[in-house]
Amino acid sequence: MALHASAERFRHSHAFNEGNPLAERRTLYAVLLTAAMMVAEIAGGWVFNSMALLADGWHMGTHALALGVSVLAYACARRYAHDARFAFGTWKIEVLGGYTSAVLLLGVAALMAYESVQRLLEPRAIDYRQAIALAVVGLLVNLFCAWLLHEGGHHHHHHGHGHAHHDHGHAAGHAHHHDLNLRSAYLHVLADAATSVLAIVALSAGLLWGADWLDPVMGIAGAVLVAIWARGLLRDTGRVLLDAEMDAPVVAEIREAIAGDPQRAEISDLHVWRVGKDRYACELALVTATDAGPGHYRRALAIHEELVHVTVEVNRVAAPG
Repeated sequence: MALHASAERFRHSHAFNEGNPLAERRTLYAVLLTAAMMVAEIAGGWVFNSMALLADGWHMGTHALALGVSVLAYACARRYAHDARFAFGTWKIEVLGGYTSAVLLLGVAALMAYESVQRLLEPRAIDYRQAIALAVVGLLVNLFCAWLLHEGGHHHHHHGHGHAHHDHGHAAGHAHHHDLNLRSAYLHVLADAATSVLAIVALSAGLLWGADWLDPVMGIAGAVLVAIWARGLLRDTGRVLLDAEMDAPVVAEIREAIAGDPQRAEISDLHVWRVGKDRYACELALVTATDAGPGHYRRALAIHEELVHVTVEVNRVAAPG
């Protein structure tokens, strides 16, 4: 005989999927600043004959597009936050935005590498002083945008979850670990800042020592760095989208809670997946010879507040004769 029960500690799964208004607003500011700087660098690149500035300007354009994807993801998550069609809320829209941005980030890395090789094979004269000045302005804009996005995630992290003491090691202590969409936007801005630093170093070396070759070499180094960041983001967002969570610490905690319960039971089937920022749902089937019902085992798992949706099936077997 099998007994089924389901416990939900959230209102239609939307209590923790209200979005991140502060992060959304600050990401929009970053989009506008990045787009403005993109126009300035592309114009400066043409005027000063600087391929480095032109490349950085177009890179900023792709980043502005990716940041726009992040803003769109926030807006969609907020718009559909109470749509009953989304059984576990709209959080994964933000994750999908982060994944899309990561794919665009890989495209940026490929473009950087291609343009750098082109400049290495066909060097051009550069108006170094003006190009350096504009690159410094671009770096300052990138750093300001990074501060905006970091603060947007920081405040959400501390005010959005009042039970951080029950995270049981899942929190990484950094807001961008939890908000993958914000993390993608943050990484795009950091990628821009890194390429700006590399451009400044290369342009300065060209001005002081005539090392024209350093500009494209730095571009290649920047492309590798951006590709590494994109790979990490693809891994983290893809893990969530594909529900690859069975190695998460909460899975071991579920097994320990059931194994240590006085009403002995054996797990015959277990599925765990993430439905929010450090929020999980689980379905488990138990085999037991005791009279304990599903409610007993749900109460045993209730100490883990990251489990916001728990479904338990109890299958009774005869006690050993």
